Amino acid sequence: MNRIRRDVLKMFAVATGGAVLSPSFAKNIYATKEQEKIPEAPWPYKKLDPIAVAERAYPGYYKGGCAYGAFEGIIGELKKEVGYPFILIPTEMFIFGEGGVAGTSTLCGALNGAAAAMFLVTGAFEEKKRAEAFEMIRELFNWYEQEALPNYRPKNPKFEIKPSVSKSPLCHVSVSRWCKLTGFKSFSKERSERCGWLTASTAKYAVELLNKKADLAFKAVHPISAEVQSCRKCHDKGGEVENSRTTMDCSGCHFTGKTKHP
Repeated sequence: MNRIRRDVLKMFAVATGGAVLSPSFAKNIYATKEQEKIPEAPWPYKKLDPIAVAERAYPGYYKGGCAYGAFEGIIGELKKEVGYPFILIPTEMFIFGEGGVAGTSTLCGALNGAAAAMFLVTGAFEEKKRAEAFEMIRELFNWYEQEALPNYRPKNPKFEIKPSVSKSPLCHVSVSRWCKLTGFKSFSKERSERCGWLTASTAKYAVELLNKKADLAFKAVHPISAEVQSCRKCHDKGGEVENSRTTMDCSGCHFTGKTKHP
């Protein structure tokens, strides 16, 4: 808003030959400028080039972390291709998601940022729209857990990176499994590069899903695993224990042996 006000004042200063405007006159000019109403979700989506999104997300990771990289990769391209209302979004708001939210290693920031962008262009308060958006987001999460990632190699990488299967959407588990597979330390430059590739891979797949939805061709191809479905029968809604609510892979955190377990 301050930027708009400054621009208006500059315009009148030029028109009046640099004359000084009184505070009350300047205030009235600003007050009469009609404010545009920000539309409710979902915002208009235009099919994007997944490679362009990935290539934007990768340097975004190094600039502001995984959540920022994924969100900026998608929303930044929509700003360029669509413009309003996406130009209203300060993508740096997603810097908070770095390292699983402020470095706490909870939800992977790449998933956090990508899911937010996906919901913005597909979801709404209305139950049907919300359910459709959630189905797409769950597909993204299941893909992240089940596939060997990262599966996108940036055009100008810093290192070559081996993929791993996380079996979890959590930053802690995802990083630890990759470190165990490759032998690199969690604070190494190689691990950081791995997360840059992963950010690009996640943003790319999110856009591929959005493009399919735009073509009315979206279909989830990564269902909940048989193991998770088995756990849910007892631990989820309606089960004998009913002490959990999840669709994520249980083995990422829980021991899956038979000791004291049916």
